[in-house]
Formats: sequence, structure tokens, C-alpha cells
Amino acid sequence: MFEYSNIIIMPINQEGSYYHLFNRGNNKGKIFFDINDYFYFLIQFNNYLGPHIDVFAYCLMPNHFHFFIRINNGPGFEKGIKNFLISYSKTINKKYGRVGSLFQGRYKLSEVKTNAHFTRIVTYIHQNPMAAGLSKSLEDYRFSSYKAYLSNKRTILKRKEVLEWFGGINCFIEAHKLITKATDEF
Repeated sequence: MFEYSNIIIMPINQEGSYYHLFNRGNNKGKIFFDINDYFYFLIQFNNYLGPHIDVFAYCLMPNHFHFFIRINNGPGFEKGIKNFLISYSKTINKKYGRVGSLFQGRYKLSEVKTNAHFTRIVTYIHQNPMAAGLSKSLEDYRFSSYKAYLSNKRTILKRKEVLEWFGGINCFIEAHKLITKATDEF
């Protein structure tokens, strides 16, 4: 279980620091209503935030999302995340005839400071769909970065860096075999 006593609500000033970025739908409701919403979210996330962050892992669930990132440009990140979430919310509200907030409050950031937390947050993010009963294997879930680590295809992920932290692809796979029950409140 992760306790987020270090959740950051104020502007980011520590460029080069690592964070678990997450949020969920208002009233724990869906933020993705069809498959195209997931693709649109990822494209827009990269458009707004790609120049300001490095991405190490992600998972999009029907009612929430997780990213493990390094912020390289604090002001650019702050502006980008705000504009991204507003843009995505407006698009979804218009597409589905919704009104009001799509997300439950402001996004959350939890700083990742240790190597142990680094490897655990990557596996936690990737294991989310299995823990929630949405997938029978890590490879089966379409909107997680896990499969990108098993491939040589081009990716925005910092694949080489992550695999080095785990000690190689075999250690990465083995670390992910330890499935723990998701205990967050998403």
C-alpha cells in the first residue's frame, strides 16, 4: 500500500525530480468512455507535457490514470498539465454531452526519492489492471506501458534507463511477477 503523505499541491521547483502523477474521475467516475478516449488522452498528454517531462511508466484505467515521470521544466510542466487536463475535460464533456468537472480535484504528485520506491512504483503502475480484475496478464492490458518494455519499437518511454534500474529485461519481468493487491482508493 502506498501512503501519500508527500503529495505535492504547490508549484514544482525541483526540476530533475521524479514523481508519481495521478488523478481519478469525479465521484470515482469514468474518465475514458470508449477506446478512442484512451488514445486521445495519450496523444494530448505527450503534446502538452512531452517537452517538459520524461516518462518511465504509465497506466490508464477506466476511472483514473498513473504516470511515473521526471520533471525537466517545472514552469512548463505546471502550464502543460493544467492546459492538458482542461483540454481533455472539455473534449470529453463536448463529445458525451457532459457538464461539470471530469476529474476529482487537482492532479496529485508524489515524489519518488529512493531506488526501492522507484522500482516499486513502476511495478505498481503496471500491475494496476490485474489487481483491479481488468486483465489476466500484464501483457494483455492495452493502456499500460508494460508491453513497451518487452518490445524494441520506438517509444517516448525512458526504456533503457528503466531497464538499467531493474538490472535488465529479465529482472524487470521477474519484478513484475510479484502481484500485490491494489489498495489505493481509485
